Amino acid sequence: MGLVRKVVCAMSGGVDSSVAALLLKRRGYSVIGVFMKNWDSLDENGVCSTEKDCEDAYRVCQTLDIPFHHVSYVKEYWNDVFCNLLNEYEKGRTPNPDILCNKYIKFNLFHKYAINTLGCDAMATGHYARTSLEDEEVFRQRRAAPPVTLFRDRFEIRKPVRLFQGADLAKDQTFFLSQVSQDALRQTLFPLAGLTKEFVRKMAAEAGFHHVLKKKEVTSMFTASSNHTIHHYCVSSFQYLEAKPGNLVSIEDGTVMGTHKGWFTLTLGQRARIGGQKDAWFVVDKDVLTGDVFVAPTTNHPALFRDTIRTERFHWMAVDPPPELARTQMLECHFRFIHQMPLIPCTVTLNMDGSLWISLSQTVRALTPGQFAVLYKSGECLGSGKIIQLGPTEHTLQQGRQRLQQSEPEAPG
Repeated sequence: MGLVRKVVCAMSGGVDSSVAALLLKRRGYSVIGVFMKNWDSLDENGVCSTEKDCEDAYRVCQTLDIPFHHVSYVKEYWNDVFCNLLNEYEKGRTPNPDILCNKYIKFNLFHKYAINTLGCDAMATGHYARTSLEDEEVFRQRRAAPPVTLFRDRFEIRKPVRLFQGADLAKDQTFFLSQVSQDALRQTLFPLAGLTKEFVRKMAAEAGFHHVLKKKEVTSMFTASSNHTIHHYCVSSFQYLEAKPGNLVSIEDGTVMGTHKGWFTLTLGQRARIGGQKDAWFVVDKDVLTGDVFVAPTTNHPALFRDTIRTERFHWMAVDPPPELARTQMLECHFRFIHQMPLIPCTVTLNMDGSLWISLSQTVRALTPGQFAVLYKSGECLGSGKIIQLGPTEHTLQQGRQRLQQSEPEAPG
């Protein structure tokens, strides 16, 4: 009889992780279900939603007859994700805690817990994604932690693991995995890689997981607002920030249109609540020094559209930049900064400090500092980098062209 592989499955109490555990058990693995608590929260009825999710995950493990554990990373989440969230808001940025949670908690602390504490051969999640490794290749990875050295072993030849979109492109979650490390990716299974959401729900029904099928679809512990990932508990998070009221200023003529309670509560592209206005106005820019938030009429105002951004040092899934980019400092690929937004062709330029300039083939609405620029090529997620600088808007370029035309001397008659 062959060796039985031990796998820890991250159980969220939802359909996807439940079916992931089911598939792992059907493949003959020794599966351990683990629920991970990252946040203490109450819903609108005063009920702790985390406890309900934990109970749902436990019931699935009972049905599958697999061991169940739960771990708490509330303190670590606060320090590594939530404090980062507050710092980004204070800088006038709109952060994406989903990506950071995977980077620092699930595919770091939880990964180490699965491998080192529980002694498992791999971890698994219910993400719709896949890697370049087959299951047996994942199990062949070394369990022992590599020695801590200042420099990478130049003689170590290790083919990097690559991250690819899953079969269900409508549910693709590689966006949220774009900051995960090679070490974690090497020891992670994605059982839903080749399945569609519809088929997963069908499997859950056949397995009797009716209590998780009834739950509202939640992609994470955060909700989307104005096409940006905003913390589900943003109202409570803002209580940790000093109130900084200011003016809502028209980008067109500098008129003060109203006031706001704090520019960290507003993100680019969202509707600005301005009393007495017949038409809707939208946030197009912020001045962190003065506290002014600039607004423009109509949802598709030119001040909302840009085609150039700069990232901080880029995180490449394969550690090193693609050979083409390293050789020529330029790469043609695709870009998104919002989960499930259409991929947009772009040209990437590599800077000396590892940051990127990304030039898009078309202008994009509400590109936002603090969000992550995620790059793709031929179905592969190349990695991501936080957006820290924006190029000029269409509105700014139009104004420049008008001033240039006005300054040109008239041709002699």
